[in-house]
Amino acid sequence: MTTTPETRPFRFGVVAAQAPTGAAWSDLARRVESAGYDTLVMPDNVSFGHAVFPALAAAAAVTTRLRVGTYVLANDFRHPVQVAKESATLSVLSGGRFELGLGAGRPDSGRENAMLGLDFDRPGVRVDRLVESIGVIKRLLAGETVTVDGPQHRAVEASVLPYGTEPQQVPILVAGGGPRMLRVAGEHADVAALGIPFDAEESAVRAAVDHVRSADRPDGGPVELNMNLMAVGDAVPRYLAGRLDPAALAAKGAVGVVSGSPAEMADQLRERRERLGISYLLIGDELMEAFAPVVGLLAGS
Repeated sequence: MTTTPETRPFRFGVVAAQAPTGAAWSDLARRVESAGYDTLVMPDNVSFGHAVFPALAAAAAVTTRLRVGTYVLANDFRHPVQVAKESATLSVLSGGRFELGLGAGRPDSGRENAMLGLDFDRPGVRVDRLVESIGVIKRLLAGETVTVDGPQHRAVEASVLPYGTEPQQVPILVAGGGPRMLRVAGEHADVAALGIPFDAEESAVRAAVDHVRSADRPDGGPVELNMNLMAVGDAVPRYLAGRLDPAALAAKGAVGVVSGSPAEMADQLRERRERLGISYLLIGDELMEAFAPVVGLLAGS
């Protein structure tokens, strides 16, 4: 299939937070890669799941093609200079296979901020801080020495790339659900992750996409659009068992659900890409085997 700037090739990834042992985590990464997925990404939490940077480094070390990423870092948890240093290191050690996902913090993450001794500011302040961080991180990854002197960070000169290291081309994903965050993603990110409810119908998704595309992108290029799939046929994550009826959601046109045979699911995703432009799909690790046949039909197309 010939693609255009608005019709990107499909990419598929798996979201996983943890495994009981290092061997199990390595095995998961290998299985994700061998099943044909493009990425393995991790959520960022204090109270559960593995710490993202060491876990992603371990996953990259036992794979050769698989890209690894954060989905997404809570911006308040780390200074942007620290994020840039960790990102540059993981990009170098993985051979350029790292993708940095960032967000302003979930609406319910105040408890985790408190665990780190951090205030949980109102949304507008957190978004301002995220925008500032993105600018700092991009410049540091490009090899600049940056004076971090915005309203949210103390003035200090910083650089993060070791001597002899080339600037790192780290794709940046920004996740958001509200209009402003979606526009921030559209303006500053390579990938916009649409934070939509699992039962959202196409009209709601289209509204989110329109917010992303309304942004004034400095480079003028299109942003890759990402979302999660919450049900594959009858398979749903354990935490949604009993709360989510895949057949009912499919009948009402929920975009977070695919149903039918692998070929029918593939057709549904092609049609949605044509209408909405969404080409990067993620599923939880519990669903990776159920969805693998669809990946086989669509990967790279």
